[in-house]
Amino acid sequence: MKTIAIISQKGGAGKTTLAINLAVASELLRKSAVIIDLDPQASATQWSDQRTKDSPTVISAQASRLQEVLDTAREHGADLAIIDTAPHSESAALAAARAADLVLIPCRAAIFDIRAIATSADVAALAKKTAVAVLNAVPPRGQLADEAEEALKTYGLSVAPVRVGQRADFIHSITAAQGITEYDPDGKAAAEIKALYMWACKQADMYTRKHPNIERTAIPA
Repeated sequence: MKTIAIISQKGGAGKTTLAINLAVASELLRKSAVIIDLDPQASATQWSDQRTKDSPTVISAQASRLQEVLDTAREHGADLAIIDTAPHSESAALAAARAADLVLIPCRAAIFDIRAIATSADVAALAKKTAVAVLNAVPPRGQLADEAEEALKTYGLSVAPVRVGQRADFIHSITAAQGITEYDPDGKAAAEIKALYMWACKQADMYTRKHPNIERTAIPA
């Protein structure tokens, strides 16, 4: 089972939207996914409660029980676990990063978001995991994304080759309790999520091959 943690100490970065859409993309490719919702606001859990489909599974949990939940997901044959974390919660983010094969840090192409990413990068470094920034809600025009990518590199972060655009369909799909690949499977937003999913899975596989015997344990909150 691959495990991806999505962390950001700044609110509004789009963690839950990415978690939901990556999990749905996985399910549509017949790879079972579970979202572990560590955010007390439980947005992913509420989205799941509104769905007519049983998958992907969303489990609301505390960081102190993260390893137990991951073990259960693995025992039940999950192919992918995505950990959705809360902003302003370093202990939960650290637990998620410690348990993950890959850490994604979504970031908008705005100066306040870029400045705030240092804290998230520090959390990943403390967990001894390589973190990758994902430019999210990228404006359709202008050079902001390119400028943001250069700025992110100054924090020592790699930047995912796939950017996720600022599209109204993401809002509409969440409102409809769907992933974007369900809501508009042939649209640009769906193509971006599919590409990000494939890239992220390859990165997680690479980490697992390099560290086949590593014990990925969560730490108490």
